[in-house]
Amino acid sequence: MDKEHDPQAVPEADAPEADAPKADAAPVAAGTEGDETSPPDIPTELPVLPVRDIVVFNYMILPLFVGRDKSVQAVDAALNGSRYILVLTQKDEKVDDPGADDLYRVGTVGMIMRMLKMPDGRLKVLVQGLTRARVKEFSSSEPYLQASVEVLAERDPKEATLEQEAMMRAAREQSEKILSLRGMASADIMAVLNSVNEPGRLADLVASNLRMRVEEAQRLLECEDPVERLRLVNDQLVKEAEVATMQAKIQNMAKEGMDKAQKDFFLREQLKAIRRELGEGGEESDDLEELKEALDKVGMPKEVKKETDKQLKRLVSMHPDSSEAGVIRTYLDWMVDLPWKKLSKDRLDIKEAKRILDDDHFDLEKVKERILEYLSVRKLNPGMKGPILCFVGPPGVGKTSLGRSIARALGRKFVRMSLGGMRDEAEIRGHRRTYIGSMPGRVIQSIKQAGTRNPVIMLDEIDKVGSDFRGDPSSALLEVLDPEQNNSFSDHYLNVPFDLSKVMFICTANMLDTIPAALLDRMEVIRLPGYTEQEKVKIARRYILPRQIEENGLATADVSISDLVVARVIRDYTREAGLRNLEREIGSVCRKLARRKAEGEEPPFRVTVSSLEKLLGPARFMDDEREADLPPGVAVGLAWTPVGGVLLHIEAATTPGKGAVHLTGKLGEVMKESAQAALTYAKSRAKELGINPEAFEKNDIHIHVPAGATPKDGPSAGVTLVTALISLLTNTPVCNDLAMTGEITLRGRVLPVGGIKEKILAAVAAGMKQVIIPAKNMKDILDIPKDLRGRIKIMPVERIDEVWPLACAKPEVAAEAATAQTPEATA
Repeated sequence: MDKEHDPQAVPEADAPEADAPKADAAPVAAGTEGDETSPPDIPTELPVLPVRDIVVFNYMILPLFVGRDKSVQAVDAALNGSRYILVLTQKDEKVDDPGADDLYRVGTVGMIMRMLKMPDGRLKVLVQGLTRARVKEFSSSEPYLQASVEVLAERDPKEATLEQEAMMRAAREQSEKILSLRGMASADIMAVLNSVNEPGRLADLVASNLRMRVEEAQRLLECEDPVERLRLVNDQLVKEAEVATMQAKIQNMAKEGMDKAQKDFFLREQLKAIRRELGEGGEESDDLEELKEALDKVGMPKEVKKETDKQLKRLVSMHPDSSEAGVIRTYLDWMVDLPWKKLSKDRLDIKEAKRILDDDHFDLEKVKERILEYLSVRKLNPGMKGPILCFVGPPGVGKTSLGRSIARALGRKFVRMSLGGMRDEAEIRGHRRTYIGSMPGRVIQSIKQAGTRNPVIMLDEIDKVGSDFRGDPSSALLEVLDPEQNNSFSDHYLNVPFDLSKVMFICTANMLDTIPAALLDRMEVIRLPGYTEQEKVKIARRYILPRQIEENGLATADVSISDLVVARVIRDYTREAGLRNLEREIGSVCRKLARRKAEGEEPPFRVTVSSLEKLLGPARFMDDEREADLPPGVAVGLAWTPVGGVLLHIEAATTPGKGAVHLTGKLGEVMKESAQAALTYAKSRAKELGINPEAFEKNDIHIHVPAGATPKDGPSAGVTLVTALISLLTNTPVCNDLAMTGEITLRGRVLPVGGIKEKILAAVAAGMKQVIIPAKNMKDILDIPKDLRGRIKIMPVERIDEVWPLACAKPEVAAEAATAQTPEATA
């Protein structure tokens, strides 16, 4: 309920307009005094004043602004006549020119007590409700609405009953409760309500001050039974009391929050003033406010936000020049800079990704196919976790640049993180904030550098991670590279979980032997073997040569280099599995041509085979690895190295002695064992191979592998060692165009080995025409380009007995040895 006001005291600014009254405007209820005499007779024809959003009750005095033409003329007609006017409420407040069907048929007859013309042409009238009336019919609509009315006289209440008295008391009590909840003085209003003894009048007085919808208020107005009307008013009072209770509760909660905020603001301002007096004020407080706003905007998870708020409160209470304040401020700056919710949108156009991969890299079909498979699955299942790919291959084959191409195909940021030589676990997990100069690990630093939560991070040289007293970084990488764990990766510096599950990690390695098994298990290994000479020529033509021409200030038309010249550079000046030295040599040629152009010589410059020696100097690599004739005791083996396949000469010689065996060339334990197995086999097959058994007792055997300063080990030299020993002891040379690889057993089996593609590439590059490999390695031949397979004869063997007939340079000796073999030996 709203407090009553004297009609004379109503200010003009608070008066609702009759054509558009305000729903929250407080109508003024007439008092009970001065209403003892009944109103004069009311005419049966009255002008109609439509009002919006309000229902006028008996004994109600309210000011109205009248602006519509018909309404102004209706007020003028009433003032010129009896001063009575029928106030009807519109059914739809949006109708600007209401007709008979737009108005309720029951309204209130009001008397215009006062009228004032406004400068804008509107009228301000003060109307008092007198009695209810029903419209019989609308007699005219022009120039204003006029209606024939039937006055609804108030029924005389019967003798007061206990129910009526209870309802009247309930109405007064609920009214007082509502006034109390709204914080309004209730003494004067309650005095008015207590003085009213008629149920109908009390109902009208209370209803005129209730906040109701138009439909509910109209229903009360149309109720002619005063007791029933009081019952309806009581129902409305109960609802209003509940609403007022809830409103008061909400206001109290808001006030408590506001009081706390005001208190905090007051204390903060006092703290600023104190700091200014101490000379500690200035821009620090503004910086803290900006920092707080930034922390609120970055979208941290709930538990992370809780930790940052805690640290921010500590920072506010500290002296800005203290060392701990600097540590906390740096920590909060890191939290602001990290992309907690920022994600790059993946480019899931498979055809476009294939085009990008093909543009950036030649061949590497298996790698490209795996990337396109990942993109396809990502397109069908956006929630998939990022794979952990590991590219393994020699230096210079394009592992790092392939990762950059993958990021470009995905449309993601690319960050490279080198792990070579890393020995401190804190490089991965970060330093704890208790240390001076502490900072997050390099994984979190890479995330910050990328600026998104789903970049492509390349972990370069993962096979060269070490360990010492500072910890084992490879163990810390287990959590980083585990899709089931890295969604809550905990950096020691941040001390809160960070989600790495959206990151695509790509690792590179030259070899797998030094990678811990647990770490290797988390990665999908993709091998990148070395390139063939033909592939290198195509890559040089498509990528390297244009890049070097541009970097050295030349134009494409200035340089003419044929594929034959590029092949000669590859063969005579580079011996590698990758392309780095090739790019250096081509860059050297371009620099010399650039100097000639800078000195005034007119291009184009034609580079020929004959001019290569002048540009690059004498050939660095000759085909000296393939000798015209191999002496007895020498065999050519194939070995795998991190930079690709190489040819390995194994030499054997005898000296007078007592059967001792000497091994030199810095051989590993595995190669030493292979040499012992080869010697045992040669002894056991001495008779069939035509070897004098006394040769083992009266001579010492010396086995040497050249390049003695280079460590050598591995299981693939057994076949070559056997061949060299048989060649020595039978004084028969081995074919000079034959290379071989394979492991042996004492039972005479030849076991498969690794690196077949790299080894055969090395054999072809050295001019070998034949190669012996284990029969079980024939499946690896499919990895070798078809044109390359046609340049070398591949001979698979299953047993050692099959090797010597293929390796012997003298066919008659080989045939004799093959004839001498027993069925058991050749089975």
